[in-house]
Amino acid sequence: MLFDDSYKTIESASEGIFRDKGSKFIAYAYPIRSEVELKPVITKLRAEHVKANHFCYAYRLTPDRSVYRMNDDGEPSGTAGRPILNCLLSEDLTNILIVVVRYFGGTLLGVPGLINAYKTASVEAIKAASVISKTVNDVYEAHFEYLQMNDVMKLSKEENLQILAQQFDTNCILKFEVRKAQLNQVLSKFDKIEGVKLKYLQTV
Repeated sequence: MLFDDSYKTIESASEGIFRDKGSKFIAYAYPIRSEVELKPVITKLRAEHVKANHFCYAYRLTPDRSVYRMNDDGEPSGTAGRPILNCLLSEDLTNILIVVVRYFGGTLLGVPGLINAYKTASVEAIKAASVISKTVNDVYEAHFEYLQMNDVMKLSKEENLQILAQQFDTNCILKFEVRKAQLNQVLSKFDKIEGVKLKYLQTV
């Protein structure tokens, strides 16, 4: 199987609301890139919703969608975090966090009721979001002499490389982003230009 170098996420934060028997469930969806972004979001929501009873969440990270976590925050096991995560799985989204803030309305909803409430609020937040497709890209630096500049710039134009920074002097540096699927092709073309040294920086 070929490496899938694209993934779906959301463009910006969104929210959705579901009500049942007096309880209110407010789902907040956020595009995130790492686990360290979770704590500030929860802290902010707790400050905004002082009287809320539960802050349940699930997130999914990395382009290969391999990192995920869920939290029921005091609700019966499997009734909150799991339904939220299932929404992310069914929509095939990653690099996304959904936190559902619950205000208890005085009537117990039971396990099926809770599962439905957390799922529906999450679905509403995703519906309100703009879902976008992104590609997995590698960032490289090409080091070369001024004489190679024409060859390097021609190649970057042919391959439609995204140039992030450039420095042209006696010794030149070109920082660029290349889509994972194009990588081998681009690297082999750079290999044919004498005197170019490539340095891998990161994957984004």
